[in-house]
Amino acid sequence: MSYTALYRKFRPQCFEDVKGQDAIVTTLKNQIVANRVGHAYLFCGTRGTGKTSVAKIFARAVNCEQPVEGSPCGECSICEAIAVGASMNVMEIDAASNNGVDNIRDIVEEVTYSPAEGRYKVYIIDEVHMLSIGAFNALLKTLEEPPEYVIFILATTEVHKIPVTIMSRCQRYDFKRITVATITGRLKELMIKEQIEADDQAVNYIAKVADGAMRDALSLLDQCIAFYFGQRLTYDNVLTVLGAVDTEIFSRLLRSSLEGDVSADVAILEEIVMMGRELTQFVIDFTWYLRNLLLLKASADLTAVIDLSAENMNRLKEEAEMTDTNTIMRYIRIFSELSGQIRYAAQKRILIEMALIRLCKPEMEVDQRSLVDRIRSLENKIASGISVTTVSPDGFDQAEANRSAGGHEILPGGLTNAGFDRQPKLSKAIPSEVEKIVSNWSALLNRFSMPMKSYLKSARLSLDAEGRLMIIVEDGPASDYLIKQAEHQQQLEDILSEAIAAAVTVNIQSIAANRSFDEHYVDLTKVIRMEVEIEEEGDEY
Repeated sequence: MSYTALYRKFRPQCFEDVKGQDAIVTTLKNQIVANRVGHAYLFCGTRGTGKTSVAKIFARAVNCEQPVEGSPCGECSICEAIAVGASMNVMEIDAASNNGVDNIRDIVEEVTYSPAEGRYKVYIIDEVHMLSIGAFNALLKTLEEPPEYVIFILATTEVHKIPVTIMSRCQRYDFKRITVATITGRLKELMIKEQIEADDQAVNYIAKVADGAMRDALSLLDQCIAFYFGQRLTYDNVLTVLGAVDTEIFSRLLRSSLEGDVSADVAILEEIVMMGRELTQFVIDFTWYLRNLLLLKASADLTAVIDLSAENMNRLKEEAEMTDTNTIMRYIRIFSELSGQIRYAAQKRILIEMALIRLCKPEMEVDQRSLVDRIRSLENKIASGISVTTVSPDGFDQAEANRSAGGHEILPGGLTNAGFDRQPKLSKAIPSEVEKIVSNWSALLNRFSMPMKSYLKSARLSLDAEGRLMIIVEDGPASDYLIKQAEHQQQLEDILSEAIAAAVTVNIQSIAANRSFDEHYVDLTKVIRMEVEIEEEGDEY
């Protein structure tokens, strides 16, 4: 007989086998016992949390000839037929491939016929959010008033895509992520049945990587067992199969980053690459390590939610004393941004190296949230007797720039304060494409969708030293949206380029709310005559 994957072999066959969804299981069992079964259910939650399994158990339970406290007996002819998929009473439909109006019309026609055996006909529609709008509308009336012998169970991972008219006709059950402890316990039970030996640390790590999904945990366990078939499953074995990195390496990386040692960080990354570890998983795991460090730094009472061995916990406590909360939060922010970029990146190693350099050199950061780290770095250099030179974020030597400007202060946008005139002046002639954009700025705003349109409405326009259009936004949501997310800046440039039929490059900068724009930048709207665009009422909506 061919091999059956663990997640299929140990799929729950009764309510008692379902782990981590006690509230849902209890409610459904009570409905069956009290004969208060509803006509439509909506099961929603992340992958691998038991939605389809519970739906199948419920279908057997409502048709079982001798249910035991609301759970199917598993021995009667109806239970056996449903279990092997031979019953005409239970129809499981994949909405991803059967999402048209005609598919739903077939169901509507079928429900007019009563079940040949048992009490109910149960329709389980998996990934129901994939149905088209027409299909949802075709299902609406039947879902509201089905025959008394019909039950609909709709399962989805994306409940926000379900029309409200459908949701209001169903009893909704939210399947939560399963805890690491629950998954670990279940894996240990199954490994005893399979006669597989494994270290507790190895099983715990598999449960953590599964991210709350029991099916994912069983698949990962299956993969590890296959790789080390006939051997005891150790923590190092699991790390090798999953391409993960040991906690000791995270500790070394954190300490070298706190010391600002770029060479050590890059050497550690080289070590990780040569070990053949998966870089995406490394980024996720290091972010999780930083999360543990932040929790420990925030409160000693949170050690219970940090799943680490005693040795690693002592090392983490030592590292918590070496740094401050703001630094840890900056590290987490950098690696959280990286985790969103690296998944589909072609050059993952380069992105990680850039992030590591940012960890070591807070002076490269331009946002206010990195100010504490920049000050700390500056104090360390002064305490060490290192001469400090002001360097702009792009690496431009400010002292050299001052000499080039005849000793005058260079302001943002390539402006100087020559003589006694403190008012900024344009350093270059205004390019025609910039002039065209500024003069038609009000009309161009209508080309943008929310929230970009809202942020650009409050932006100010200026010219940088290279003759590029500068868009100055206030620190906060606007700067986070337009500066930190490169795809939004690219979208902005594409729309402007299309509007004026010429290539446009913009320089987006942020300014603190307490700083005066006019003291540091030339306002192009005062230099260039703007066309007034009267916005119709309701345009923002």
